Amino acid sequence: MTAATKLPLLLQQLEQQMRQCSLWGALPPSDQALASVEPFAIDSLQPEEWLQWIFIVKINAMMDAQMSLPKGFAIHPYLGEVWKNEADKAELLVTILSIDEVCA
Repeated sequence: MTAATKLPLLLQQLEQQMRQCSLWGALPPSDQALASVEPFAIDSLQPEEWLQWIFIVKINAMMDAQMSLPKGFAIHPYLGEVWKNEADKAELLVTILSIDEVCA
C-alpha cells in the first residue's frame, strides 16, 4: 500500500480512537484559536483540538485536492510526551506513530 492509500485509513482510525477516548469535539475552536502560528497551536488549542481541527482537516483537504502529501514530519514526539502517562491513549499513540511512519 502507498501512503496515499494508507493515510486515509489511518486518519479514520485516528478519529475513531479519539472518539473512543472522548477527545473528539462537537464544536470547533474559535477562528482566533485556529489561526495560531505556533507549532501544534500550543498557545491556543489542546492537543486533541489540534489533531481534529487542524491536522486531520488539512491532510484530508490535501488528499481531496489530490495534492502531494507532506513528508518528513513527526507529530508523535509531541503527542507521545503529552499523553505518556495516560494508558487509555496507548492505541491512539500507535496510530499517530504509524501516520508519522507513512509520511516519513
